[in-house]
Amino acid sequence: MTDKKTDIPLTYKGHPLRRKDNLIYYGSMADKYIIALQILSSQKEGDLDVATKVSVQLQLTDPDLKSRDRVVKKSEKSSLYDAIDVGAIWLERALSGK
Repeated sequence: MTDKKTDIPLTYKGHPLRRKDNLIYYGSMADKYIIALQILSSQKEGDLDVATKVSVQLQLTDPDLKSRDRVVKKSEKSSLYDAIDVGAIWLERALSGK
């Protein structure tokens, strides 16, 4: 029997979020673009690790391109909230063709 919680993917503003260690992918590989968020550093606040430096990249999903050629835009932010906020804006603009 499957757990119902694992059947529903985590989403933010209508796009899926997937995490693997310190990498978070925002968007669908079926679309032309995704956002890659990499947590570069974090610090302890109580029992939690809080991101203090996050790399944000708007990437093409074309598997035929080399990884460095997939990057369209990149930036670094001081919190995960700021990084995902910028990433959401970049992704919406890229997918709408603006």
